[in-house]
Amino acid sequence: MKLLRLSVIVTVILLAGCKHSAPSQLSPKAVGMQIVEVSGSKQVAQVGSTLAQPVVLQVNGADGNPVNGALVRLRGDGLQFTPAEALTDSSGQVSVAVQLGFNPGDYQLVAETPGAKGAASLSMREIALGYEQALGKSIHDQYCIRCHDRESTPERVSNFDNLSPSPHEFTDGATLNRLADSELINIITYGGQAVGKSPQNPAYGTTLKPAEIRAVVAYIRAVADPPYQTPGVKYGK
Repeated sequence: MKLLRLSVIVTVILLAGCKHSAPSQLSPKAVGMQIVEVSGSKQVAQVGSTLAQPVVLQVNGADGNPVNGALVRLRGDGLQFTPAEALTDSSGQVSVAVQLGFNPGDYQLVAETPGAKGAASLSMREIALGYEQALGKSIHDQYCIRCHDRESTPERVSNFDNLSPSPHEFTDGATLNRLADSELINIITYGGQAVGKSPQNPAYGTTLKPAEIRAVVAYIRAVADPPYQTPGVKYGK
């Protein structure tokens, strides 16, 4: 019985120890005052996949100039980082590959750098799509992106600025979060004019299946900025 109790105590101690970060194996050559994002936040990818673009972070000193050799650590529930910690290069930056977890939804990435007056930190949002949301993205990329995304690419010329009123980007949570799922479904199904919206929004009810239309709505909810909150659900502080 004493051996059993001792085993339980040791197990509890080991589990408790797992909650703390292991000491860094890297020795910083300098410290900064601020950590900022260069690129990589609000990326969208399927669950379990690696983000298409690395997360690039920069450490600056008190004078606002980049700091070479500062330590940067990354953490985030469900996220995997390569590397999880690094020293900044001559431009004051580190580049990190991020793999999303296997649950759909928002993931919060936290980057920290130790400083002379305590650690400076930065929080970033990344988005993992489940099956339905990923289906909605593929439909968006086929039918919607030309008008609802203002960015032109070598493969696609955006029509966003040629329309009046300008279409809402699917990330426009300030506007689209106020619409119920049923309203978005009706707009996509019957077109804007049928529901008192812009007549330039075509009807897709004969092009897309009902499940595909619901998938588009699920994708809109997933990428909304600010994030969409399901009506009636209370979020703790």
